[in-house]
Amino acid sequence: MSTEPASVQDSSVSEDADQSMSTAITFSFRELATATNNFRQESIIGEGGFGAVYKGKIESTGQIVAVKQLNQNGLQGDKEFLVEVLMLSLLHHPNLVNLVGYCAEGDQRILVYEFLPLGSLEYHLHDLTPDMQPLDWNTRMKIAAGAANGLSYLHHQADPPVIYRDLKSSNILMDEGFRPQLSDFGLAKFGPNEDKTHVSTRVMGTYGYCAPEYAATGKLTLKSDVFSFGIVLLEIMTGRRALDLTRERGKHTLLNWARPMLNDRKNFVQLADPQLKGQFPKPVFSKVIDVALTCLREDARSRPTMSEVVNALDYLKSRQYDPHAAPSKDQGQRNKSTANVSEFEDNSQGSSSR
Repeated sequence: MSTEPASVQDSSVSEDADQSMSTAITFSFRELATATNNFRQESIIGEGGFGAVYKGKIESTGQIVAVKQLNQNGLQGDKEFLVEVLMLSLLHHPNLVNLVGYCAEGDQRILVYEFLPLGSLEYHLHDLTPDMQPLDWNTRMKIAAGAANGLSYLHHQADPPVIYRDLKSSNILMDEGFRPQLSDFGLAKFGPNEDKTHVSTRVMGTYGYCAPEYAATGKLTLKSDVFSFGIVLLEIMTGRRALDLTRERGKHTLLNWARPMLNDRKNFVQLADPQLKGQFPKPVFSKVIDVALTCLREDARSRPTMSEVVNALDYLKSRQYDPHAAPSKDQGQRNKSTANVSEFEDNSQGSSSR
């Protein structure tokens, strides 16, 4: 699958971006060089095809920031830079990363974000250092519900709606309270007009997260994001990477690895991340897997909307796990949990693809 940046969808995007950029803070290259100690290697906190991300401190305000310097020969070009500035200047939500400003001096293309000290979800799931604790159940649910809320905002409150197109664990960053924020909007697209069902575009994104119908046809809908969210939710529950080439042949993708266990609800608990060490509510875990499965349906039209996913996960998140509490014998509560997710599944069957 291509990971090159796609072209901007609308001819008006560049004009809108210019207007939005006028409202964002403009930094000089010298200011950002000072903030990052001349983009010193020791200041790097992340790196990808787009370039490097540095931790810095704005001298005039004392604000700690993350500075993304786009590689001039990298995957993210001028149009993607404009799209990201446009999106993050227009869209504001607690679960979206906050753009502080940018630098477009000469050939430089630099984005400046609020610094999020806990790093990415990918880091906490897959790259634990000896001094780090694995994510506990309640924190995982907080992250899953928060990411769902951010995506739901893009789909249902942004006008026009926005298709994120690059949802993955490395693009979910977290503040000190493990509040997740979606980042990296360079591949985002405005959704289809009301008289259209999809946006036709070159296939982009990350293998392992990409919806099958989008990978096959290039037809992008809001439900493409829903599929990607299903993979992220499965990743949070299992602690397994979305793509792992060390797994046996035929099981490199997380969905293929999990499929035998997903076919039988009695086996759902076997999917749980070993790092949880059994410290999670088994009935709620199964319901979360049910939610993931609805997001991963082959027929995009039968997947739920993100607002429906939010309703389900917010309810399941409210079922806080206390490892010291005695096992609940309240069958009424169990029935209520089952009823909530069953209603979600029924409603999602009637959701129309956008």
